[in-house]
Amino acid sequence: MKRPADTVSEHELHAFVDGELDAQRRSEVQAWLALHPEAAARVADYRRIEDRLHLRFDPVLAQPVTVPPELYRAPARRALRVALLAALALVSGALGWHLKGRVGGEGGGLPELAELVQPAAFAHLVYTTDTRYPVEIPASEQASLNRWVSQRMHTDLRAPDLAAQGLRLIGGRLLPSTNRMAAQFMYENAQGDRLTLYIRRIADYAGLSNFRYREQKGLHMFYWIEQAMGYAVVGEQPPAQLIGVANAVHLAMQAEKHSQ
Repeated sequence: MKRPADTVSEHELHAFVDGELDAQRRSEVQAWLALHPEAAARVADYRRIEDRLHLRFDPVLAQPVTVPPELYRAPARRALRVALLAALALVSGALGWHLKGRVGGEGGGLPELAELVQPAAFAHLVYTTDTRYPVEIPASEQASLNRWVSQRMHTDLRAPDLAAQGLRLIGGRLLPSTNRMAAQFMYENAQGDRLTLYIRRIADYAGLSNFRYREQKGLHMFYWIEQAMGYAVVGEQPPAQLIGVANAVHLAMQAEKHSQ
């Protein structure tokens, strides 16, 4: 007989809906829901919302990425790119990170490409160019934004303050990403150039805690995976600027975890 759980948190209810509980805990939550019809009704609502999200966005995610030519900048000469990566490696070493740079192309079928790099780049290109609805929840409602993404991602998340990097928060949104939800926070500098931070849970993250760099046709990204959470800082800004933002994000997330 299934043993009911003593208590079930709201985060666990979302994890139950998303299939992220282990077999024993899932059995306990099922028994608990049988005794708590109001919570069971909320779980049914969560499932309906998730079904509608998949119905709306899965066909979009399945489409190949086609980027308008005007979004691309003329690529720098190869010698300058190689020199820049060498300089970035020195900066990264000074920050206590090991940079694994790679210029252009998508490369082999690493899991992080499908789960983090590709959806982060696609979401950046789609929403940073949207003049009407770039975000779902604006920065003026940041407390609601943080609470919403934390509940749906089953972990405490806060949009980091990047004012020291010359960036102001525009807002954020939730996105379906393969078999997980993802959060996207969008920022803008004084010139109106946008940058995004993409976060999602990664199933296989062994050996990927270091910063990694990717660039394709003017779009730059630093990404890393820590404690099963993947982070990607994406923008058209110079990589030397992006790595400073990535480091600031990493420090903010570390400080957030230590304060919990």
